[in-house]
Amino acid sequence: MNMGWAMPLALAALAGSIWGGWGLAGGICIWGAAALLAVARGRWRWLAMLVVAGLCAWQVTEQRVGTLPEGLSRQDITLAGRVTQVRRDQGLTRMRVAVTHCAPQETGLPSCDALSRVRLSWYDAPLLHAGDRWRWRVRMRPPQGFANGYGFDYAAWLWREGIQATGYVRDSSVTQRSSIGAPTLRDAGLAFLESQPLSELATRWLAALTLGASERLTQDDWDLLNATGTTHLMVISGLHVGLVASVTLVLLRLLARGVTPGHWRLATWPWWLAGGATLAYAGMAGFEPPALRASVMALLGLWVASGRHAPGPWQAWWLALLVIVVSDPLTVWRPGLWLSFLAVGVLIAAWQGRPTPRGVRGWLWALGRSQCLLAPFMAAAVLIGFERLAPVGPLVNLLAVPLVGSIMVPLGLLGWAMAWSPSLAMIPWGVFDGLAQGVWKGLTVAGAWLPAWLPPIWETWPLALILATLGVAWLIPGVVGYLRLWASVSLIVLVVVLRPPGIATGRVVVTVHDVGQGQLVELRSATQHLLFDTGPRYGSGFTPAESLWPPGRHFDDVIVSHSDRDHAGGVEVIDEMHHVTRWWGPPAMRVGIATRACRRGVEWQRDGVDYRFLSPVASDVTRSDNDRSCVLQVTAGDQRLLITGDAGSDIERRLLAGGEPPLTVLVAGHHGSRTSSSPAFVARTRPEHVIFSAGRDNAHGHPHPEVVRRFRRVGSCLWNTATDGALRFTLGAAALRMQAARPLGGVEGACIGVESGG
Repeated sequence: MNMGWAMPLALAALAGSIWGGWGLAGGICIWGAAALLAVARGRWRWLAMLVVAGLCAWQVTEQRVGTLPEGLSRQDITLAGRVTQVRRDQGLTRMRVAVTHCAPQETGLPSCDALSRVRLSWYDAPLLHAGDRWRWRVRMRPPQGFANGYGFDYAAWLWREGIQATGYVRDSSVTQRSSIGAPTLRDAGLAFLESQPLSELATRWLAALTLGASERLTQDDWDLLNATGTTHLMVISGLHVGLVASVTLVLLRLLARGVTPGHWRLATWPWWLAGGATLAYAGMAGFEPPALRASVMALLGLWVASGRHAPGPWQAWWLALLVIVVSDPLTVWRPGLWLSFLAVGVLIAAWQGRPTPRGVRGWLWALGRSQCLLAPFMAAAVLIGFERLAPVGPLVNLLAVPLVGSIMVPLGLLGWAMAWSPSLAMIPWGVFDGLAQGVWKGLTVAGAWLPAWLPPIWETWPLALILATLGVAWLIPGVVGYLRLWASVSLIVLVVVLRPPGIATGRVVVTVHDVGQGQLVELRSATQHLLFDTGPRYGSGFTPAESLWPPGRHFDDVIVSHSDRDHAGGVEVIDEMHHVTRWWGPPAMRVGIATRACRRGVEWQRDGVDYRFLSPVASDVTRSDNDRSCVLQVTAGDQRLLITGDAGSDIERRLLAGGEPPLTVLVAGHHGSRTSSSPAFVARTRPEHVIFSAGRDNAHGHPHPEVVRRFRRVGSCLWNTATDGALRFTLGAAALRMQAARPLGGVEGACIGVESGG
């Protein structure tokens, strides 16, 4: 099959985007030499490929170079720019800003002139619109997120979206609005929708389905769509853009037939105007990546359908990929690109050379066959891109795709066509409202019947490969039926026999999770699953604990060291999402749930591992909350772990009176504050490894430089979740090895990967 220039140029664009993401400097000389060689040999196709690759790599590199310098983290900065996207959540406004001016308040700090796109939070902000221009005083930091090796990667999402810094408006009293953005057609449409007598659900879904305003969807909407594998239905995608293009083309060709009865088949203006309508509809959604991909594919579809020098379907596929990647190279790093192109590719492979379905029965059979063929591939792609699986998705999509795409979207667009008369518009929109309520209830029932599954990280790639192989077995033409059946049964059996690696008796796998300024320690042995603390809850309401495990996990014990929000912030989330056999907490202290008392002397043994509380005692009820923290000692063989919560130096002196031997691992008290880790305690325990559970650039200066020096003087290996990410080790192993989620980059080798907060 002759792919012409489309396939090699698309592959070059992909290679260039990956090159830029990995770093441009390492290959610039090789690229230059290859370009000169191509010119000398007259290899113009190779030269074009090198130019496309270089262009994409340069664009991605520009994005990376423009990231906010570390030296400006948490510094006061004057920022001016244009608001490009606004989302309101109660008293908090989140906005994306295209930067036009950036300067630090203090002299001698690094420049931020290269900054082009940031994400800001603004509490109690005035009413903002896309297009407004403002000048703020802000505090920002480079894009970063928690590093736990699984779950939603916020830092990677910021990178994919081209956001070079995040922060918040520091002082609302000095903000200035320099201009008010002109209301767009989309803004007018959203305001019109909100004035109609529709339910909140219908208003949100109409905004998303017809105007591309997916930011109007609530978290409950996204949770339900993710759980049922129907997220693709609520964004402007190929289905919706293709529908607009098709309807517009049909109407315009009917008009052409009436205007020029004898020559209407030769008229080209209906195709051009249908293409213009397609671009206008995608532009109304702001040419966000899904809308851009859909519009390019729809334009190519119009060109193919016109029969004018039409490329083959695969050539059109590669051409669309080329256009999208060159226009936005960062889209290569977004799972949505691969989901959409994989879906189209599977459909091309499945239907190329087959007759067009006819009649209602034919189209229903085609829809069912397409969904069945797509299901394993899409499940594999979602599993790799989002680390989740919606078992009910294929069945739900059999009904939801035709219902939403063929009925609800046309009803929504018909309402807009009648918007000149609100009473007429409410006729199709009223039907849309009823269908939206029914779809919501149906998805809720389906999601409860087969909830979304987030498999363990070790299962992700094996399951994805099994699903992809299953899809290939049914997609390849000419395969004998009994071979397909044998392959399917074998793959299903393989899924059933997959088992996680076991934990030997006498060992416990400990993970100190990266939760920012807070603490959450997970301990797993052969048959026990325990948590020490539940992580923080932030002012926005976000709790890191909600993103660490899929719902429905069972924890034998959850110990809440004390009631501070950075330790007990996730209690409510864990109680709602998971099953806990026993909750532990300090005596006579409320931590958000009924608990057993973690008094000194309470101990148990499980799987050859000893657990013992060393504090508090009965007389501690008059002490501060920090000094009443639960203190847990875990012993596996001759290795010992100590977790002290926020207990201070007075409690440490009591612990030393017990005459315990040196520690193998210590989770530093109070995140490395000077109130803990006293000189006497450090000198006596001499821990081999010390872990500071702290947030990057935290306002408290944790860990304190003096504390860091104390541990360094006794030869401890120092680790910090702020710089190393989540830290995992196996207590009781012959040689304890610390595994960090982020690459090791300490100033003194792998052992010292920590910076003080001072």
